[in-house]
Amino acid sequence: MTPAAPLPDTIETRQALIDACLWMNERHLNQGTSGNISARIEAGILITPSGVPYEGLTPDLLVILPLDGQPTEKGLKPSSEWPFHQALHQSRPDMPVVLHAHPPYCSVLAVQRHAIPACHYMIAAFGGNSVPLAEYALFGSPELCANMAKIMVDRHGCLMANHGATVLGESIDKALWRLEELESLALTYLFSSIGGAPHILSDDEIAEVLVAFQNYGPRAPVAGDT
Repeated sequence: MTPAAPLPDTIETRQALIDACLWMNERHLNQGTSGNISARIEAGILITPSGVPYEGLTPDLLVILPLDGQPTEKGLKPSSEWPFHQALHQSRPDMPVVLHAHPPYCSVLAVQRHAIPACHYMIAAFGGNSVPLAEYALFGSPELCANMAKIMVDRHGCLMANHGATVLGESIDKALWRLEELESLALTYLFSSIGGAPHILSDDEIAEVLVAFQNYGPRAPVAGDT
């Protein structure tokens, strides 16, 4: 995989991360402060702090983590989920944004311990023919980090057993887009299962969509864009 350029550590980037948290709650994709978001920057990882209501967040309150090792910055503690954010930034250098939340329908499937199969072609937005389920482990634990890094090696999103969901993004906007798409897929899979088993698209059909999806969804601006 080709490493992506880190995001700039600017007031604008920090505010965009705060706005992402507020947007998640406004869209009912998260509750309270249970979600968290991080971005890879030159100095390491920029992440939301633990236990601070999103409405009270300001750019200076975000925490910088090293890309490897324990937090060293004084002041607010990073999100309690920082270990798996760090693990994903290490294992997926192509995805500079990690977004975690507890969307209701995703959480239902996570509690039932169901992955999402290819019930809809939008599954391809997550890199393959399914949205996998990461095995359960205590939040913040090394076991959860290992589970997440393993399951996301070739996927851009996953459910987390008895927990919630996590998505990766080439940009903040792309991560938010994936989170909303994942919740829509979870709803579709749950409701389509009420009247019987949903029809699952074949690997060949999903492979065709994956090719068509190479430039699908929001993208980060590039030099020369107007």
